[in-house]
Amino acid sequence: MKPNRFKVAVILYGLSLLLLFVLPAALFAAAPPPEVPVKRMVTMVDLGAKKCIPCKMMAPILEKLEKVYAGRAAIVFLDVWEDPKPAHRFSIRGIPTQIFFDKKGKEVFRHLGFLSEEEIVRRLKDMGVK
Repeated sequence: MKPNRFKVAVILYGLSLLLLFVLPAALFAAAPPPEVPVKRMVTMVDLGAKKCIPCKMMAPILEKLEKVYAGRAAIVFLDVWEDPKPAHRFSIRGIPTQIFFDKKGKEVFRHLGFLSEEEIVRRLKDMGVK
């Protein structure tokens, strides 16, 4: 019994689509966003968007502070244009919005707009982060 060429072609076509689109998407899918606030750690979350001007200005500051405070405080960026759920969860009205949480997960400070490195560092120090 010879396989039907049409059926073989359809199966091969389906497999090629799977290999081209489905597997790469699964392999390179973005990691789930971190849990915010981070448990048992002072957390600063910046809710913004990669394409907003003040958010772009803050990006290098956040990257630097994330390294400087690694293991002592969590610095988290969430893009609310890519995923609007955090914007609803934290009831933000504009971007960027920075929210500071203490080690118990209680919100202690909120700011709307660009926030300088000096101000972020001052807030973290006020919360006991060395």
